[in-house]
Amino acid sequence: MGHKREKEILELLEADARYTPQDLAAMLNMDVAAVEEIVHDLEQRGVVLGYRTIVNWSKIGLEKVTALIEVKVTPQRDVGFDAVAERIARFPEVRTMRLMSGTYDLAVEVEGGSMQEVAFFVATRLAPIEGVVSSTTHFVLKGYKEYGILVETSEETASRLVVSP
Repeated sequence: MGHKREKEILELLEADARYTPQDLAAMLNMDVAAVEEIVHDLEQRGVVLGYRTIVNWSKIGLEKVTALIEVKVTPQRDVGFDAVAERIARFPEVRTMRLMSGTYDLAVEVEGGSMQEVAFFVATRLAPIEGVVSSTTHFVLKGYKEYGILVETSEETASRLVVSP
């Protein structure tokens, strides 16, 4: 029963973090205090890591540059990729990082104010790290979907979708 309620609350919060305990209690036919207790417990256990707002920065005229960087790393004795990965993950420019299978070991998502800023990050902070063998940087040209939400990029795109089959 407890895991079922946790799962229900997590699914609702994942869909919309703006739900209040009152909203969740009403939707799940639960007591508000019980919902608050479950959410607090999930936060304390590190199940809920944070809440985020997904922003379309271009709507307010702010452009940001995002790059996906594939990084090949020499694994270290006893810790494998973890030491290098944890060092890279601490940079504030790094938004997301994952250990991957395939040709490269780490997939690193970096955000900057310009392409030059991201290139400077790669050249001066990422590449010199001991254990980093090589990297390939891919700049994101356009986003269509973020965290499961479609991104409306322009009114032209929106109106074109209406008439398309």
